[in-house]
Amino acid sequence: MKKLLSIALLLAIALVAFAATPATEAQDGVELRMLWYNDGNEGDVMQDLLDRFEEETGISVELDTVAFADLHNILQAQVEAGGGEAPDLARVADTARFREFYLDIRDLVADPAYWDENFPEAVLDSFRLDTESDSLHGYPTQFTVTGPFINRTLFEQAGVDVPSDMMEEPTWEDWTTAAAEVAEITGLPYAVAIDRSGHRFWGPSLTMGAEYFDEEGNIVVESEGFRTAAELLVRWHEEGLTPVEVWVGSGDQYASARDEFVTGNLVFYMSGSWQIQAFATDIGDSFDWAAVPNPSGPGGSTGIPGGAVLAGMNTTEHPEEVAMLLDWLASEEILREFTARTLFIPGHIGIANSGVEYDTEDETVLDALNTFLAEVPKLSDQAYALQYSPLGFALNTAIRDRLTQVIVGELTLDEAIMRIQEAVDEAAAEMENAE
Repeated sequence: MKKLLSIALLLAIALVAFAATPATEAQDGVELRMLWYNDGNEGDVMQDLLDRFEEETGISVELDTVAFADLHNILQAQVEAGGGEAPDLARVADTARFREFYLDIRDLVADPAYWDENFPEAVLDSFRLDTESDSLHGYPTQFTVTGPFINRTLFEQAGVDVPSDMMEEPTWEDWTTAAAEVAEITGLPYAVAIDRSGHRFWGPSLTMGAEYFDEEGNIVVESEGFRTAAELLVRWHEEGLTPVEVWVGSGDQYASARDEFVTGNLVFYMSGSWQIQAFATDIGDSFDWAAVPNPSGPGGSTGIPGGAVLAGMNTTEHPEEVAMLLDWLASEEILREFTARTLFIPGHIGIANSGVEYDTEDETVLDALNTFLAEVPKLSDQAYALQYSPLGFALNTAIRDRLTQVIVGELTLDEAIMRIQEAVDEAAAEMENAE
């Protein structure tokens, strides 16, 4: 039976939610191209919606799906090349990176006030090249929160207590110890893993007390909490607790440990809410899995907010049609259906306030969604600042690559911190010069 998620929990995401509505007239027979990536089944759902949009309007949309690891570089090359290479719309996670290429749809949508009332100013500013502007550019396809998953079946088989079941605020050390014990007893190869991503590292480091911003708002890497988190990651590798190929064998790319978790080879997996739908499909009834709260520490218990947005690009030859499509997709009726079918946390205030009747009978999925929704009020101010900082991806990439070098012995942690700081400072200088 479908279930209505807790309204109280859904209200918690209003501060970071976005929204949208219907639009303007367009020319029949126009063809648009949308650059897209998938975390789960959302590509199939989006294709179904686009087919319906074409039936209603005569406007066709080609869904050009690429790997997330390649998405931003592909889009960067296309928008800079011009000459018809760029898509008309793109789904992106690094909102700030493409500020100069977004289409302003304020004068093209049916009701701009609808967007203003449902999108927080801080999020709208992440799109804007000029923060004094009132421009509108797109809507969120979903809201996400980083956090861990566990294989409950393995804990039961090992006879080891699940820390979050027994303790009010288990730490990263508590989880590492428990997961290692489970792996040893059950003979599994891996106890813990975290996606190869600076973004994924931010949450644990904040929990362990990292301070990323000075009094002037500049990003500063050096802190005790950052070192503690980095040392824990290195120790996981030194003690053979984590699959080495995730951080060491993936070149200069993002990599995840989801396959090890799905196949039952991993006890504790730090990733995020976007995995829920895929786990429901890929794990099925192979074992009992669950989302658990982020571990606690000196910096609290925090993940990182996130998600993706679908934005129009100002290189399009069909701005009115792009605005019409965005208005249609972001309307409450269509976005509610997309949310329910993809099992995403919604990024629309109206939908969040009224609840979502998710298209699943899986109690595990519903429990996981509620667990991540409960994480939203715990997100720290620094978590939001990192997510929406225009320097966030520079920091993310530098952390990912330099910590890998520490793991393999190419750099000391001191050297890695220095290199990460240099990368962020260079990105900040380039941004200032561009302005």
